Amino acid sequence: MKISIITVCYNSAATIEKTILSVAEQTNKNVEYIIVDGNSKDNTLEIIKKHENKVTKWISERDKGLYDAMNKGIEMATGDLIGILNSDDVFNNELVLEQIAAFHKNNEIDASVGNILQHKENGKILRLYSSKFWSPEKLRIGFMPPHPSIFFKKDLFNKFGNYELGFKIGADYELITRFFLKNNITWKYSGITTTAMLVGGLSSSGSSSYSLITKEIQKALSMNNIRFSPIKIKGRFLWKIIGFLRK
Repeated sequence: MKISIITVCYNSAATIEKTILSVAEQTNKNVEYIIVDGNSKDNTLEIIKKHENKVTKWISERDKGLYDAMNKGIEMATGDLIGILNSDDVFNNELVLEQIAAFHKNNEIDASVGNILQHKENGKILRLYSSKFWSPEKLRIGFMPPHPSIFFKKDLFNKFGNYELGFKIGADYELITRFFLKNNITWKYSGITTTAMLVGGLSSSGSSSYSLITKEIQKALSMNNIRFSPIKIKGRFLWKIIGFLRK
């Protein structure tokens, strides 16, 4: 079972090397590693070229944003499974992709969901963001599994489409809604903590971001004809409080 890992980056010189090395250190070597760069202006390309022997395919060109770049990576991918590793994240340990391959081999499923660790720049762990208690119905109230913990069968994108470009930060929510809730793909909780994520991404950077993603969650549900309560979605911060309290 080949796994395609996609990293999208733009001006990521400060972090991209750690990301590349975390893929190279995986014990599972049946991995296709794809980097899609948005025509970076810093030293990102020099770092990619330095580690070119650790990368299966890479491109650098202007794009229409994060999700357009992800779609380019998906089109380039030839693996059985697809996972996303952000350019400022790393795999939690060197066994992650070996564990993911074994989990999918032992379960006839379209996708697996797991956990991620969220940490500060100094390495301090802030939260275990877990999918243990998640179900697709919770998408109706604004709660999704951590995107980097999800591994999808490649053919799902052929069947149901890629990331929608009409979103600024919520296209992952829309795709997960479309796959899990609208089309009822088969899935299981893996229990695997896949990724260590640096806090401060596009969807976790303040009140304005919270307001935008709230609007885009509702847009994603409406696009897929899913009934929902706007009040419950606006109050979804309670889920985050529960996430921080649950160890």
